[in-house]
Amino acid sequence: MSLNIKYEHRQNDIYTWSDETKGALEYRTPHLHRELELVFYLGGRTAVQVGSVHYELEAGDIFLTFPNQIHSYETLEKERFRLFLVKPELMPELMQVFHMAVPTSAVVKGRAEEPELRMLWQSLARVCVSPPDAPYRKQKLHGYLLALFSEVLCSMSLTGLPTEDSDALRAIVSFCSRNYDKDLSLTVLEESLHLNKYYISHLLSGKLGLRFNDYINSLRISEACRCLLNTDESITDISNHVGFNTLRTFNRAFVKQLGMSPSQYRKSSEGKSLPAPMPAPAAEPAPCQESSGEAWEDCGAFSCGEFGCGCE
Repeated sequence: MSLNIKYEHRQNDIYTWSDETKGALEYRTPHLHRELELVFYLGGRTAVQVGSVHYELEAGDIFLTFPNQIHSYETLEKERFRLFLVKPELMPELMQVFHMAVPTSAVVKGRAEEPELRMLWQSLARVCVSPPDAPYRKQKLHGYLLALFSEVLCSMSLTGLPTEDSDALRAIVSFCSRNYDKDLSLTVLEESLHLNKYYISHLLSGKLGLRFNDYINSLRISEACRCLLNTDESITDISNHVGFNTLRTFNRAFVKQLGMSPSQYRKSSEGKSLPAPMPAPAAEPAPCQESSGEAWEDCGAFSCGEFGCGCE
C-alpha cells in the first residue's frame, strides 16, 4: 500500500450513500478515519485492500472496517451497494470491541441480502432520511445501529489490536482517538504503546503528513466543532473538555485550522454548512440525492453529548 495515506475528519456522526447516489466505491487512495465503515455489497466486483490484505467483493458480501484501519477501493465492475459511515460513540455498548480489536477478515461472505440483515440496513437508511424532529428518531437510529452491527459482528472473528510494523499507525491513531482530551505527549504514547517516540513521530509525519501536536489538535477541534454546534456550553468549558490547557491555545489552534474563532464558528452556524477541520485533504463525498430527491449522505443523526460524546 502506498505511503501516502489520507487521514479523514468528518463532522457528523453518521453518513450513508449508495450506488444510486455516489456511483461507485472507487477510492484508490489509502485512507483512514474515526468511523466504522460498513458496506452491504449487492452486485459488481470491487478490489479492496485493508492494511496489506487484499479482498475482492462479490454480490452478497458484507465489508466492515474498524476505526483507523487503512483501506482503499478499486472498482472492477459496476457496483450496487449501500454504505454506512458511523462513529463508534453512537454504540457505547460496543465501544470496547471497536477500539480494542480488529476483524480477522474484513469480509463476511454471502450475508448482505439475508432477510433479517436486509431489513435492518434498509430500515436504518430510511430512518436516516426521516425529518430531524420525527418521533423517536434518535432511539430508532440507536436501536437499528446496535442490532445491525451486533448481527454483523456475530459473523466475524476478532483479534486483539496489533502494535507492530504497518499496524503501528493504527495503534497510534486509535490510542489518540480515545485519549485526545487528556494531557498527551510523545512520551505518554511511548510508555502506553511501547513504541519509540521518535518512531511514532516519524510515522505520523511520514504517513499522515502531520506533526504530533497538529494531529492531536485536529482531533480536539473536530470534537469542539460538534459541541459548538450542538450544545450551549461555554467556549471555555468546551476548550477544557476537549483537552486544551488554556483558552488562548484553543483559540489559536481553532483559527489555524478553520480560519475563524470558536465564537465566530458558533455564530455563523445557523442555516449554514460549516467546514470541518481536515488535517490532511481527503475526498469527501459530494452531497448526494436518492431518486426520491431526499438527501442521503449526511444523516446528522445525533447531537453532541448523546450516546457517549462526553461533552455534557
